[in-house]
Order: sequence, then C-alpha cells, then structure tokens
Amino acid sequence: MKKSLLLGLGLALTVGSANAASIAIVDSGNDFKHKDLEAKAWVNPIEIPGNDRDEDKNGYPDDINGWNFAEANNQLIDYSYEWSDTADVRRFFDVQLKSFLGTLTKEDRDWANAKLKEEKFIKDITVFGNWMHGTHVTGIAAKFSQDAKMIGAKLIPTEVKLPGQKSNSVTITTGDKKEEISLADKGGVKDFLVKQALGALAKQQSAVYGEIGGYLNGVKADVMNGSFGTGYDQIGGVIAQLYESIFKKAPTEAELKTYTDYFFEVAVKESKIFLTSAPKTLFIFAAGNDGSDNDLKPTTPTNVVGENKISVAATLGDQALASFSNYGVKNVEVAAPGVGILSTSPMNKYIHVSGTSQAAPYVAGIAGAVKDANPSLDFRGIKKIILETVDVKSWLKGKVSTSGLVNADRAVRAAILSRSMDLTKAIAQSKLDVLPKSEGEKSVNAYYQVPKNWVQPLPSSIILK
Repeated sequence: MKKSLLLGLGLALTVGSANAASIAIVDSGNDFKHKDLEAKAWVNPIEIPGNDRDEDKNGYPDDINGWNFAEANNQLIDYSYEWSDTADVRRFFDVQLKSFLGTLTKEDRDWANAKLKEEKFIKDITVFGNWMHGTHVTGIAAKFSQDAKMIGAKLIPTEVKLPGQKSNSVTITTGDKKEEISLADKGGVKDFLVKQALGALAKQQSAVYGEIGGYLNGVKADVMNGSFGTGYDQIGGVIAQLYESIFKKAPTEAELKTYTDYFFEVAVKESKIFLTSAPKTLFIFAAGNDGSDNDLKPTTPTNVVGENKISVAATLGDQALASFSNYGVKNVEVAAPGVGILSTSPMNKYIHVSGTSQAAPYVAGIAGAVKDANPSLDFRGIKKIILETVDVKSWLKGKVSTSGLVNADRAVRAAILSRSMDLTKAIAQSKLDVLPKSEGEKSVNAYYQVPKNWVQPLPSSIILK
C-alpha cells in the first residue's frame, strides 16, 4: 500500500507529441534547476535571456520560464531560503506521513505536538512550506507526461514582510500589490466600514487573478494548477482582526458569519475573472485542507463557477477521502491521491507532503497527458475525459459530483481513442480497455487519528496587516 501511495504518480501512458501541452503552476515559485524539472520547464521562444528587455511586448521582461507576480520580477525562486530546509522540518513531514499510515509512535506524536508550540518552529515550517510548495506541486504535475512543459507563475510570497499598521488604516496585500483602506469613522455606519474593507480585499485579490489569467492567456497555457486558496475559517480570522481594528472589540458570532458570508459572495463572483481572462485554459484548483464542505463553507478561488474549471479533493490512495480534505457535491468535481506524495523539493531534494495541494497537480498532470495524447482536444474535451473516466467509489458519493477518483491510464486511453472516434464513444471504450484499480476499498479508521493542525491550510494569496 505504501508504495502505491507515494509513487503512484507516473503510471499513465505517455504519448510523444510535437505539440506538447503547457501546464502553468500558479504557486509559490519553481526550482527549474532541479534535475527532474530542468527539462520540463517551459521556455519563452521569443525572449532573450538576461538582457532585461521585453522582446514579446507582454509587459514582463525576461519572462524566460514564467513570471514572479509576488515580487514583480522574473525570479521564480529565491535560493537564499535554503536555511528553512531543516532536520526538524523534515522530521515533522515524516511524522505526519506516519500518522496517515498508522505507524505513528507515542514519541513521534509527543515530539510533533511539542514542536507546534514553538514559535520559531512554526515560522521555519511556514517559510519552508512556501519555499518548497511550488516546486513540489510542479514535480507532481510533470510526472504524467514526457513532453508537457511547466510554466512558472509565482503568486504566494515565500516570506511576508509588511510595514507596521497605522491606527486608522489596514493594509491588504495580494501578490505584489498593497492597498491601504481607511478605517476612519463614516457616520458610524458599521456595515459600510466592514464591507468597504472586505470588498476591497476581494476585488484586489481578483485583480491579481485577472493579471495572471491574462498572462496565461498570452502564453497559451493549456492547463493551470492552483494549489492555493482561502478557506472559510481562514478568512473568518482575517475578518475578526479587521473588525477589531475598526471597532476595538471582537465581533459576535453572528456578525462574523454575516461578514464572512459577504466576503465569499463577493470573492467567488469576482474570482471569475481568473477563468474568463484565460478562456481556453483548463483551471485545476485544490479544494482545501479544512476537512469541510465547500458547499456550506466556501473556499476561494476553487468555488468559482465556470466551464473551464475542476476542483479536486484529496484521498488516501484509492481507499478513503483524506481526513483533512474539503469536499462538496456541488463545488468539487473529482478526487485524486493527496496523502504522502513524494515529489521534488528545491536544491535537488525530495519530500513527502500531504494535502489537496498535491491532489490538484495529479489531475493537472493527467490533463497535460490527455492533451499530449490528442492535441486537438480543447479544455472541454479534456475536462469531459477526466470527469467521465473516474473510478466511482462508494465513499466519494455525496462528496464530489462525479463520486469518482481520477484514473490516469483510462483518461489517456480515451484521449488516444478520440483521435479516431467520437469522444463519447472513446470514453466508453476506454472503460472497457482500462479496468478500475484492483486494490479494494478497505477500512481506514486507523488513519483518521491525524491532528487537524498537522496539515496546514492552503497557502493564501490574501495577507492582512
């Protein structure tokens, strides 16, 4: 079982193609010097490296492998953060994996709980998590195709260093943009003040999404992976902080719910610009790591509605929905492995990580392999294949709209068949050619002992100071 959990990422058939798919990794950076990723990096065919010019006239000079939207430059990773890759941080990820596999000892558990009380450790693992995250995600997506190329788009900063907050304002940061919202009293109208700030927060976030979407459209990305987002409880904490900044007291539970619901109403609507600014790109989003129902407690941007989007939950292999994974029969389409995934880490290293962040690129990689197998497929065809070639699981019914776990080999088989037959018929034939995985649905009660705070929320593009 362990081998299937950790290494079951590159089993799909791969088909060579002169028209290789391009997969944009919108995340926290990419180490394209890694020995496993160097040959997989997309290279801008027009830009000339190192001359600080903008040969393709897209507004992003020297975007050789992509663009850093967090710091507004072409440096996709900062190697000076190698210090964050410590023995304690790596031990924590090992202990986390043991907890899922049922091999955790009391010594391991006590050690991890003690470390999570140390302020320095929390800072170190947060910085390392951001530094490593994009490279880990890239490695997962890259495994599914020999030919697909990875486009870097850094959205999540490695470390946030914000100026001090003024007494009558709040600073909202998304990407490399900061906006200061006045908290001055405007006639004592509470709703106006809070909603003004929340609206600005949602709209600034969507503006960054729109910029990145425009970039992806310009470079003709076939697939986009977004292993980031802001969950309901996360934004609730931000709103509580914002409320206290304005009114010098904590919001009531009812007020917090009202304003959190309002934020997501605006944010999900505004986030649609992500999809519409790159209308030919298939967007793959991680569902979230809060263990909650996205139909009841939204997560953004994964809850955005659009035909060129798939939201992905995480599973423990082909046995169960991961205990940390968000779900939602209306807002989450499929599930993919997301526990103990072995992938690339900066500086030619590797690490096992768990999260819907790992499940989403599993699907993005399949999407790239499907496109490679039949370059004539547009995002609709790729999405149809992925959703209709799943292995239906009883434990996913009522959790994701397809009730299914993605099947990479079957999806690629359908794409190959679609070169010579109707797509619907190709999918039907692929189900006969590639049977469901043989590993049975086993009891996994032992794996639900993982403390909730051992799997971090998705990295968020929203920062409040």
